[in-house]
Amino acid sequence: MGESQESVIAFVYVYIQYITYVVGCIYNHTDYSSYLNTGHNFEFYLFVITLKNSHLLSICSGLSHEAHRRDVEQVYLRCSQGSLEWLYPTGAIIVNLRPNTESSSRRTADVFVCIKPQTFSQGSHVYLEHQGDLRLLLSDADQAQGAVRCFSLKEGALFVEAVPQRDISRKITAFQYELVPSQGPGAHMYPYLHQGPVTCKPCSDQEVLMAVCTSDFAGCGTFGDAASGSNQHPVVTVTLRRLFQQKSGLFAWGGARGQGWRGRVSVPAPCVVRPAEDEYLLTGSVHFGEAWLGCAPRYRDFLKLYAEAVNAGTNPCHIDTN
Repeated sequence: MGESQESVIAFVYVYIQYITYVVGCIYNHTDYSSYLNTGHNFEFYLFVITLKNSHLLSICSGLSHEAHRRDVEQVYLRCSQGSLEWLYPTGAIIVNLRPNTESSSRRTADVFVCIKPQTFSQGSHVYLEHQGDLRLLLSDADQAQGAVRCFSLKEGALFVEAVPQRDISRKITAFQYELVPSQGPGAHMYPYLHQGPVTCKPCSDQEVLMAVCTSDFAGCGTFGDAASGSNQHPVVTVTLRRLFQQKSGLFAWGGARGQGWRGRVSVPAPCVVRPAEDEYLLTGSVHFGEAWLGCAPRYRDFLKLYAEAVNAGTNPCHIDTN
């Protein structure tokens, strides 16, 4: 296949991805016609970026791209979550993840980047690059395990380097990414944001009130038995009598005798609650399609706290508790 023909095929593939996936995201700072005129960007490799918006950042303004040096390209992503696929990797790419908000040093310090490779991902090593220094995040062999890695946004960018090999036709480097706030209700319960064991400290009253309003899921219910997961992060079944809100349809109707919402929630091992009849306010976040427990006070304590906040006019949102 000739060089120009390869370039046309590559452009068509990226254009299809653009039409299909970029909903609410706009390509900016990029002269898209340059892809047609030169084909240089695809002479050595083809990368495909799919983006989608999320509630963490309300506006997603897309990506930009620029040449960095031979065989190394700079890519800038300004969406709160998405995925990157690099087909037939050779050379290297630098992936800069940026929140699409008015940034300040304090806000940037509070934002983490989490990546999760697809289990079929292979053909490259993933590093954290800062001022020319590289720290290995995921080796080529590590990616098949699908392990999550997180780092502070201020620590640098992703440097993805292809592993030299003769046959690259079957290699695809693919991972999902998310921008995750390290502060906020229940953030201390997501183990990948912190070094060392998770501390199961109770959320403050203000954190509980904010959690029920801003979490990816919130409801009242009971804990069941551990269903799966690792010893460090078991997955526990929960049944919710009431579901205030949820994201991505993680909880489905059909509990015991059809009376409840059932789902699975990942809980750090030190924070697992034994199955009991006590009801809890269950809130938490969704990361890479999995629910993680956040603030979880006993429901009766939450009702008292919420009633006091309503009487004082300090409740951040309205919840129908009747």
